[in-house]
Amino acid sequence: MDSIYLPLHHGKAPHWLLSRMKKLAKPLLLLIVDEFGEDELLKRLSDPVFFQCLSNVLGFDWNSSGSTTVLTGVLKSVLNTEDFDIRIAGGKGKNAVNTVNEIEILSEKSEIREKSLKEIVKASRLSAKIDSAALQDGYSLYHHCIIFTKKNWVVVQQGMNEDIGLARRYHHMGKISAEEPHSGIISQRFENSVMDLTSRKSRDARKTILDVVNDGTYRFDFSKILSMKAYRESMIPVRVDWKALEKAYNLQPENFEDFILIRGIGKSALRALALISELVYDTEYSKKDPAKFSFALGGKDGVPFPVDREAYDEVISFMESAVRQAEISDFEKRGMLEKLFRSIPSRSKSHQE
Repeated sequence: MDSIYLPLHHGKAPHWLLSRMKKLAKPLLLLIVDEFGEDELLKRLSDPVFFQCLSNVLGFDWNSSGSTTVLTGVLKSVLNTEDFDIRIAGGKGKNAVNTVNEIEILSEKSEIREKSLKEIVKASRLSAKIDSAALQDGYSLYHHCIIFTKKNWVVVQQGMNEDIGLARRYHHMGKISAEEPHSGIISQRFENSVMDLTSRKSRDARKTILDVVNDGTYRFDFSKILSMKAYRESMIPVRVDWKALEKAYNLQPENFEDFILIRGIGKSALRALALISELVYDTEYSKKDPAKFSFALGGKDGVPFPVDREAYDEVISFMESAVRQAEISDFEKRGMLEKLFRSIPSRSKSHQE
């Protein structure tokens, strides 16, 4: 798995490939649901390694940013049918923007209760705000989808860094919280310049930010740090949506999650408030990249750290078993298994032997 990474690729997958992926996906997903249940499938899709392996097994066997968008499209075609009680909304670009409308339509057809619907919508909106504003790692979100049932949900979204030509994928599952929300982040590399307000180490910073907003002192504190020596090194944003902060002050949000969900609270506002927290109140936020899977850096030589082979082996074993039991031809099984083991260079040779 140490060869997996997500370079930005443009264009569309050919029709013949999409048709084949949909054909293979249906029996595979039906088997997983029948054998292990809906929650297990959602749990698996929240795992970046499983998600990547599923994309490869179904035929999208080069590792690129397209593996996320193409697999999402395949899952929408397969899951949003009468064969499943699992639904998926969102996608790339305009489809991502339309996610909430899709959730409402799909929920009505699936007779999902209003309380559950509100939680699903909040999970979709909050996860998007987290990875676009609360976590600032240099990647801009352009893909967002949520996979959900009546009781649970998974969010899969992807950001791009056009300057370095790479993408990064974020996974969330069943947790509506701004602290340590990710079930996994897949990336080729770790970034050095990061503002991570989702870290537990940023808990005090989040509290300070909320206090500054609710006390109405954000304007004073912002102007105060402009004259500080540290300002020249702090990258304070020039433009901040003051109307959004004024709205937040009037609303008096009770927690950080409700605060960042206010329309207009974005990257600039949160960066300014985080710097106020650090420079004025001496409350630091985490600057460590929270990526949990980095395939280019975690290699078999163990530098700078070893690959989590136990996690990879579990995914491969599960996927191999599912493929072997799926109701597809032996020829297709062989092809899927070959793709599965090709995605793990260190295991490919021993498998062939």
